[in-house]
Amino acid sequence: MMQNVHLAPETDEDDLYSGYNDYNPTYDTEELENDTAFQQAVRTSHGRRPPITAKIPNTAATRPIATGYGSKTSLTSSLGRPMTGAIQDGVARPMTAVRAAGFTKAALRGSAFDPLGQSRGPAPPLEAKNEDSPEEKIRQLEKKVNELVEESCIANSCGDLKLALEKAKDAGRKERVLVRQREQVTTPENINLDLTYSVLFNLASQYSANEMYAEALNTYQVIVKNKMFSNAGRLKVNMGNIYLKQRNYSKAIKFYRMALDQIPSVHKEMRIKIMQNIGVTFIKTGQYSDAINSFEHIMSMAPNLKAGFNLILSYFAVGDREKMKKAFQKLIAVPLEIDEDDKYISPSDDPHTNLVIEAIKNDHLRQMERERKAMAEKYIMTAAKLIAPVIETSFAIGYDWCVEVVKASQYVELANDLEINKAITYLRQKDFNQAVETLKMFEKKDSRVKSAAATNLSFLYYLENEFTQANSYADLAVNSDRYNPSALTNKGNTVFANGDYEKAAEFYKEALRNDSSCTEALYNIGLTYKKLNRLDEALDCFLKLHAILRNSAQVLYQIANVYEIMEDPNQSIEWLMQLISVVPTDSRALSKLGELYDNEGDKSQAFQYYYESYRYFPSNIEVIEWLGAYYIDTQFCEKAIKYFERAALIQPTQVKWQLMVASCYRRSGNYQKALDTYKEIHRKFPENVECLRFLVRLCTDIGLKEVQEYATKLKRLEKMKEIREQRIKSGRDSTGSSRSKREGSAGSGAYDLRVGRELKCHQVQSPHFTDSGQNSSASSKGERLSAKLRSLPGTNEPYESSSNKEIDASYVDPLGPQTERPKTAAKKRIEEDDFADEELGDDLLPE
Repeated sequence: MMQNVHLAPETDEDDLYSGYNDYNPTYDTEELENDTAFQQAVRTSHGRRPPITAKIPNTAATRPIATGYGSKTSLTSSLGRPMTGAIQDGVARPMTAVRAAGFTKAALRGSAFDPLGQSRGPAPPLEAKNEDSPEEKIRQLEKKVNELVEESCIANSCGDLKLALEKAKDAGRKERVLVRQREQVTTPENINLDLTYSVLFNLASQYSANEMYAEALNTYQVIVKNKMFSNAGRLKVNMGNIYLKQRNYSKAIKFYRMALDQIPSVHKEMRIKIMQNIGVTFIKTGQYSDAINSFEHIMSMAPNLKAGFNLILSYFAVGDREKMKKAFQKLIAVPLEIDEDDKYISPSDDPHTNLVIEAIKNDHLRQMERERKAMAEKYIMTAAKLIAPVIETSFAIGYDWCVEVVKASQYVELANDLEINKAITYLRQKDFNQAVETLKMFEKKDSRVKSAAATNLSFLYYLENEFTQANSYADLAVNSDRYNPSALTNKGNTVFANGDYEKAAEFYKEALRNDSSCTEALYNIGLTYKKLNRLDEALDCFLKLHAILRNSAQVLYQIANVYEIMEDPNQSIEWLMQLISVVPTDSRALSKLGELYDNEGDKSQAFQYYYESYRYFPSNIEVIEWLGAYYIDTQFCEKAIKYFERAALIQPTQVKWQLMVASCYRRSGNYQKALDTYKEIHRKFPENVECLRFLVRLCTDIGLKEVQEYATKLKRLEKMKEIREQRIKSGRDSTGSSRSKREGSAGSGAYDLRVGRELKCHQVQSPHFTDSGQNSSASSKGERLSAKLRSLPGTNEPYESSSNKEIDASYVDPLGPQTERPKTAAKKRIEEDDFADEELGDDLLPE
């Protein structure tokens, strides 16, 4: 029985499972990518050759016959595949899989354990891209076009419209090159239509942004007419917008309606926006009934603030009172769709909840909610101010109706603002009593409204120079809201009016601490420092204000004025030149420049600016007097006549201007005209001694018969004058002793009267916009110019040389001979600030 049983050799007992993990490399598919022969066969026809067969003798692989007993020869097929049960590499195939995979004794005989195949070395390098291939060039060009489109959009968002247009044009050129290259390589169906659409759309948008409307319309037409672009009909909305900007309203409506027809009803929001554009266009064309239909449809489908406000405007245009009320109620009922403010108040002390609330309290969503609420309040306030005067018999009843409607809505806090606007409307109608009564109703309201009403009341009383009332309401406004800069500014103004400049400066400083952008407080504190003679601090305030208000004429004048007080005429002239560039027709600024140049000795520049000042305002006596004196000084008396005649028209009761006209005629040699002028003066002023003296001298030299008549009148007037002087002298002698006793008390009384006049002047001035002179006044300037006229040297004056001693000392001929001219005053200031035509505190009354 045992003869047919064959036992395995003992030497191979441990190698029964040695070949379990051995397999032919032909089946290693993971290495096929790195097999050079295999990859070459795939790319060429070599891989499609038929397998080798045994049809030809001696071509088949030899098959050594073996059995499972003792034979170690491997059996292979015609393709090299190992036969089943073959013994390879001297290791017998295991009978069963009872040994763990990967652990064989064959490893001990030279084959290391490497299940991950790390012994095969690194993978061969990847095949380099062929950048010269057409496909790669197309991909790179497409990437460049996308980059140019993105850069164009970014430049547009940054405000650089020219750069955005250049990038869009460059993207369009490169996209056309891309299309031609793609058509040469692939079929037309493979063209990237999305890229073409985005390039054309961006180009049209940039044309429109740069106001190149014709080019934009052409580009949009290219997109719309191309049937390959889906949903291109929506772009007709943009074309309608361009026609609207060009004021071609009929075409705008046409394209809006075409776009509306091509947009499906599922896009409800888009259709509402287009209908709103149609309604606005109807308003611009005056077709209010069609506009009303559009906005009514919008308010019935999807009500919004803009449509509601435009509906009110349309009803206001047609004058339908009842419809205006209904439209206002619809506007009030539009939902804001924002969260309540209570959401941002922490309900507990949980630190995590508090951190979340702090994070969302001022995020972008919260800012958007604030903007939407502010826009809603603006529309409601504007609509109420618009319709209140017309929906009822009087604007007061209309405002009351609007207030009641607002109180019953979600905008309860706007009711108080409407009441304040009602008071402002009373002010515009010059009904101050009603305005004050309306504002006084807020004294028992909450602190914010009370502060606003008290601020306006203080401002009103301040303008009426009732500083006591203004001060009391300013205190009420400050006590109600200590952080209200307008209330603090008004309080400072009332203190300023009472002359307490240091305390006024403290209120202005507090207003600036609460609101650093309060320009009124900054301007007023500069004026306060000027009053306190703290010129460096005043200059610093005005320079800061100039950095905020670059073209404010008031600020420019104050800077120039401070430099003039600091005796820096060059800087003063420089700032006045800036002022002239802002207000080139301001006569006071021009005359001030002429005065500064006159003080510096530059007569030609002074004449230029004085003449410009006279040209814009020919009624300034000081300018007229200077120009007349300038022409007399330069020996052009004929040109001086028209200026003195203008002065005589302005001040017909002042005889000196008519005497100056007559003197100019005499100086220019026109004696007959001079005689006629003196006769006219004598007719108007028969008791003028100087006129009679010149008449006597002229009639004597010419040989007229009227000389005796004028001489008799002159003697009678001189005799009356002597009698008056004797009476005055005798009166002085009789009251000399009593006068000396009363001199002290009379002097103090005069001083008190003068002080009273100064205080009254200060009460009239407003710290918002006025500034009184500190070095001189307008009267001193007039006296200086009069002295200048009197001091002009005469040449070849026959009437002055023969009878100077006979002329009364009360009048000196301005053309008489003088040995030298007195020097003009070094520095002067304008008495009041003419450039403050608007009050900087006016914003206390909201528009």
